Formats: sequence, C-alpha cells, structure tokens
Amino acid sequence: MSHAIRKLAGMILTLVIASFIIFAAMFAAPGDPVTFLIGNPENLTPERIASVRAQYHLDEPLLAQYWHWASGALTGDFGQSFQYHQPVSALLAARVPVTLALVGYAAVILAVVGIGLGVLAAVRRGRATDTLVVGGTTLAASIPSFVLGIAFVALFAVQLRWFPVAGAGSVGVDRLVSLTLPALTLSITALAIVSRVTRQSMIEQFTSEHVEAARATGLRERFIVRDHVLRGSWGPIITMVALVIASMIAGTVAVETVFGLSGVGSLLVDAINTHDFPVVQAVLLFMVVAYMVVTTIVDLLLPVLDPRIDRRKVTA
Repeated sequence: MSHAIRKLAGMILTLVIASFIIFAAMFAAPGDPVTFLIGNPENLTPERIASVRAQYHLDEPLLAQYWHWASGALTGDFGQSFQYHQPVSALLAARVPVTLALVGYAAVILAVVGIGLGVLAAVRRGRATDTLVVGGTTLAASIPSFVLGIAFVALFAVQLRWFPVAGAGSVGVDRLVSLTLPALTLSITALAIVSRVTRQSMIEQFTSEHVEAARATGLRERFIVRDHVLRGSWGPIITMVALVIASMIAGTVAVETVFGLSGVGSLLVDAINTHDFPVVQAVLLFMVVAYMVVTTIVDLLLPVLDPRIDRRKVTA
C-alpha cells in the first residue's frame, strides 16, 4: 500500500510541476495576451486593457493566476479560446475522439507488425531475414513522419485513389479507411524501436537456462519460442510499446497537419499560430495526462502479463 501511495504522490507532483511549467510558458511567448484578447487595435484603450486584465486575472501575481487556471482545470474549465470564442473544453471534446482513434489504430499496427518483425528477426538471427528486418526498420525510422505522410498521400491517395486525401471520415468503416494512411505514417517510424527491443529481448531468452532445459526435453522449436522465449520477453516489449504509444500522442501534431485531420495535434498547431494560449495550455496538459495514464496502465498490467515481475518493484 505504501508503494502505491508513493506512486500516486509522485504522479500528482509530476502533474503539478508539468502544469505549472505549461502555464508559466505563456509569459515567455512573444506578445501580450491582452492584445490577442481585445483583437481590434482600435479598442486598445487603457480602460479596455485594464478591464480585460481584471477579467482574466492578468493583473494578479503569477502564482495567483496559476491557481485560478489549475482550479478551473480540475473541474474541466480551461477558459475561453481567444480564436474560437468558445470553451476550450468543448474544443477538446470535439477533437479528442479523432486523435484517440488515430493513436489506437497506429498502436495496433505498431504492436502487431513491430513485435512480429522482432520475433522474425530473433528466430532468424544471423541470417539474411534478420539483416533485412533490422535494416528496413532502421531506414523507415530515419524518414520524418511528415515526409512519409506526404509520400503516402501522393501515391495512395492522389495517384492510386485507394484512400481519401484528407479528413477522418464519419464513423465505422469510413473512419477506418480514412485513418489508415495517417496510422501507418504514425506507426512506421516507430517500428524499429519495438522490433529491436523484441529481437534483443528474445535473443537473451534463447540463452537462458529454462529455454535450454525445454530444448533438452525434445520440445519442438516453435513451442519453445511461443511458450518460453516470447513469454519471458514480454516485460521489456510491453514497456517499450507503451512508451512509444504514449509518445505517439505528441507525434500526431505533424501527422494530423499533413492529412488534414481535425484532432488535438492540428488544434495545437492552429493555437500556436494564433497565440491562443488557453488552447495551447489545455492541449499540452492533455498530452501530459495521457502519457501518465498510459504508463500507469502498463505498470499495473506488467505483473499480470509476467508473474515473475514483483508488483512492489513496479509500483515503487
């Protein structure tokens, strides 16, 4: 119980520090938020400026402003968007489903293909297949996601017309088809990480004593790989997959922009370009919370997937 309490306290402290940095970064941005709130330069009178500063607590110390913002964020109130003139929470609610669908689709591709290639390379280690997998995934990882996305659009959407050029589709199959190219773009650049961790973890298991004992009993190689090698490798594999998936949320910024998706990533780009500070703060906080949620879920699942892992060590 004490380990769980320490884990929870650490998460809360991390969230507080991250949220304060996100909020304080607004003051490092060029320009005065008041000018963006008022809009028309003709309305920049001393009385109007003073009124806006009082309305948005901009005339108070930094810590007091942070308290107003953080206390509102706890209840889902992130203020009003400077650009859209509507609650930031409503903007996020409309954009989050698209981003989560994209990340979820990419996560499935990453897990299936990345782990599959890693298993193939480990089983065929030292052969041409191993070299091809390692070299191919390394090459894919070296291509920036926006370049890969543009290439996919030019080939599969414009020339072959297999997929739509832009948009996330409506629901069901239409959304699945529309998100295929963005999900591939988001996952391909991370395949090298997952496949290499899978390969290395399995190679280490091949030389372990319990695998040698299973082989000595005459058990077929495919059963050894499935029941002993791969099972003993799940810890590092699942951890790496989870970390990559958590980082994908930030990676949606480039992908959503290329494919014209109305998700959280494209919302962040628009907010930065228009100095929409409340939206920027809310989106960055969402990304931090999403990362923490994914990593926490993995901490809870690892002891279930691999009973050899001590739960106390994981939650410490």
